[in-house]
Amino acid sequence: MLDFSNTRSCIWIGVDVGTTGVRAIAYQKDGLSLCSADEFYPLETPYPDWAEQNPEIIYKAIEKVVREVANTLIYKGKNVSGIAISTVMHSFAPANENRELLSNMITWADSRSVGIVNELKKDEALVKGFYERTCCPTHSCYPFLKILWVRKNYPDVFAKMRYIYSLKDYIFEKMTGEWVVDKSSASASGLYNAHKMDWDEEILNYAGITREQLPPVVSTTYQSKLTDSAAQRLNLPENLPVVIGATDGVLVNVGIGAIEDGQLSATIGTSGAIRMLTKTPKVDNLGRTWCYNLTDDMWVAGGAINNGGIIMRWLRDKVCHYSNHRLEDIDIDPYDLMTLKASKIPAGAEGLLLLPFFTGERAPYWNSELRGMFFGLSLNHSRSHMIRAGMEGICFSLNCVLSALKDFGQVKDIRVSGSFTKSPLWLQIMADIFGEHITLPQNSEGAAFGAAILGFIASGEMKDISDTANLIKPKKVYKPQAENKEVYEELFDIYSSLYEKLQPDFARITTYQNKMYK
Repeated sequence: MLDFSNTRSCIWIGVDVGTTGVRAIAYQKDGLSLCSADEFYPLETPYPDWAEQNPEIIYKAIEKVVREVANTLIYKGKNVSGIAISTVMHSFAPANENRELLSNMITWADSRSVGIVNELKKDEALVKGFYERTCCPTHSCYPFLKILWVRKNYPDVFAKMRYIYSLKDYIFEKMTGEWVVDKSSASASGLYNAHKMDWDEEILNYAGITREQLPPVVSTTYQSKLTDSAAQRLNLPENLPVVIGATDGVLVNVGIGAIEDGQLSATIGTSGAIRMLTKTPKVDNLGRTWCYNLTDDMWVAGGAINNGGIIMRWLRDKVCHYSNHRLEDIDIDPYDLMTLKASKIPAGAEGLLLLPFFTGERAPYWNSELRGMFFGLSLNHSRSHMIRAGMEGICFSLNCVLSALKDFGQVKDIRVSGSFTKSPLWLQIMADIFGEHITLPQNSEGAAFGAAILGFIASGEMKDISDTANLIKPKKVYKPQAENKEVYEELFDIYSSLYEKLQPDFARITTYQNKMYK
């Protein structure tokens, strides 16, 4: 193994652990990526409202991609300064006194606690107080509600629960042997007081847990050292720094340079989100948005939707029936083919609307009982129309979040990241629906680079995130097309009306679906 001890270069490996895959990318301080590796893993959804994952499978995927990047850097004669981690939000798993997990990791997409959410919301003063202290709306995505669900439905598991894990502290403990959680992940739990910057004792008491069951909270630039065994598996030097990092939802803004007033980030991966940086924790009068910690003196306000690229995957598999293996044989990406088909359909998909609430919804509705629906289907509509309506429906959903964030300040620039940035058609659809300029940055791998930046800050190579202000340059700007914008304004009004009018029926169909699996 190469000797990294006298390195002069500064290269950090940013590890972005997402819902269905992990990517490791080696970055220089100037933003240049030297190499990367990807690995995917399943999201287990055996029943409606269930969404679990095996964290050990995820960790093995992390080790694989980090090792691949480390090997490539060794081949290139490059030295590594450290690893910094970004993870998906809102995960929860109980563990016994021996730190053995008692279940799979329950993910953000799991909405089994919807019944408990509905009961809590009957006490408006209670949920308002929780929201104002935590900046987390009352919703089934949050670990707070998942803990309440376990206490009610699995009292034996709850009784054995001595430790409460999130995916971030699970990974960090595997790498370093130290059990701590970053402020970003803690602030996205529904258990953390955003103003006191500590676990909220009243909420812990309400959930029936103690702070001893939760990991100590540290800054997002906190670092520890790789254990000998982890270093050997990753083919990296012993005692290499590991920066705990933050959640993907707040690191995206840093990674794509959306850090100034009026700059927002818009992301579509498996899910989707729109976010803006703020100096203090922000709450919305209508409870539409959340606010999570980024660094000790910086927060990110925004809203995430459940259903982003996961809808396009459903269309690929269930509607188009595109076999990856069959298309790979002729070197065609199924999503490229879907985009091509959608591009032949005019804006508005000739009156076909998709309400993309397949897994309920987070912002701005915070309603786990929502379900997906195609509206306006007629005999002239085809798969191509459904694909286009899928792209448009996801952007309509994000536009609802954007409307809420505009109450916090003026919008000057919206920068994008995520897998959807590979589609110029989808980017133009977003510009037309938002009625705003959409900037595609040169680096669209926001969370991985954002994590690496926290590594540069922790190592003293950067002072703070403001050092990245001029680092990420625009690659292309998409401007709204007046004709399409007019079409989408009319359809968005219908989209919003459908949501309002179908509230009782969404609840009824969700109840019916759940009865099938009891």
